[in-house]
Amino acid sequence: MKIHPLITTSEALSDLCSRLAKADFVCVDTEFMRENTYWPELCLIQIADTNEAAAIDPLAKDIDLSPLLDLLVDNEDVLKVFHAGGQDVEIVYNLTGKTPHPIFDTQIAMMAISQSEQIGYSNLVESWLGLQIDKGARFTDWSRRPLTERQIDYAIGDVTHLAKIFPKILQRLIKTGRGAWLDIEMEKLADPDNYRNDPGAAWQRIKAAGRNPAMLGRLKALAYWREIEAQDKNLPRGRIARDETLADLASHPPRQQADLAKVRGLSAAWKDNEIGKRLIAALEGSSPLGDDELPPRTPRGAPLGKEGALVADLLKLLLKIRSREIDVAARLLARSEDLELLAAGVRQLPLLEGWRFGVFGKDALDLVEGKLAFAVVNGKLKMTHVDDAAPTAEAAE
Repeated sequence: MKIHPLITTSEALSDLCSRLAKADFVCVDTEFMRENTYWPELCLIQIADTNEAAAIDPLAKDIDLSPLLDLLVDNEDVLKVFHAGGQDVEIVYNLTGKTPHPIFDTQIAMMAISQSEQIGYSNLVESWLGLQIDKGARFTDWSRRPLTERQIDYAIGDVTHLAKIFPKILQRLIKTGRGAWLDIEMEKLADPDNYRNDPGAAWQRIKAAGRNPAMLGRLKALAYWREIEAQDKNLPRGRIARDETLADLASHPPRQQADLAKVRGLSAAWKDNEIGKRLIAALEGSSPLGDDELPPRTPRGAPLGKEGALVADLLKLLLKIRSREIDVAARLLARSEDLELLAAGVRQLPLLEGWRFGVFGKDALDLVEGKLAFAVVNGKLKMTHVDDAAPTAEAAE
């Protein structure tokens, strides 16, 4: 594979993208900094197909990234391969308002062919290629220039290794017949709604006890205020105010701005400065949430009464058994919270739809409905279906 020198000009980037546009797939990775900013600062982009690889410097003077972005978001003929690519996709979305498509994530794919829940890139490379990655440049400051040769080599390795691993994973998926399982998961990863920063929905990420409409209305207003402040100042949300502080303010709103000096997590200066004034204005302008905005009630009381928690535990045990039997990550089959909802009587769940129903959901439902039981066979825990046609003790008499 040909490794290009660091690309710092529009001409070199355009030539590279013209060639990559003819590839079946390209592997993509990014290096960025976001510890001190709201928006991630893109510092390096790595890309490779089976023939060539390059690192691109987005901070280079006057470089035009349009050819690369067009390749990622508009060229439907080239598959874009990432590993744990959520944050990489977010960066592309921030730059274009679109997400890469079609897309493939090797971390998600590994869940369909192994019991690995969230395999890291280093472990992926070691398991497939038998190589150990030098992690010395992992926590480097990618915004500093010039980049060292070691930094660039480390960064390009993220895509050159992936270009070798992806075909192997694809072959395994084809062999197991589980490729179709991932279609929905990959579309979820590429869904622009996942990366759209809607200040009006920011409150939903904050943990708050209860469903009081007035309290949640205040929380929504505060979260919106914080989002705008963070975006305008390009600072992390937590630098404006922590989640716990917003939840406390929503539950116990101050009567006047001077009271902000007593709020844990806020500077005493907020009692008479402009940001404190805007916070109070947000609280005063809040209104209770309508019924259609309130979070759904968590179902209470399982079908078996007080035994509901035990039923959920049995479902989780079933999940572990099935995951082991078919060598699939349990998380791909079902989430723990969905198993608890199933035990509580909810039936509109992802595990009861599509391929998940045939692989796991049907047995999970049978267990809840008393049609499935545990058994020990040759020292291993197995599941066995109860014969519905078997006569009951009363019938036998």
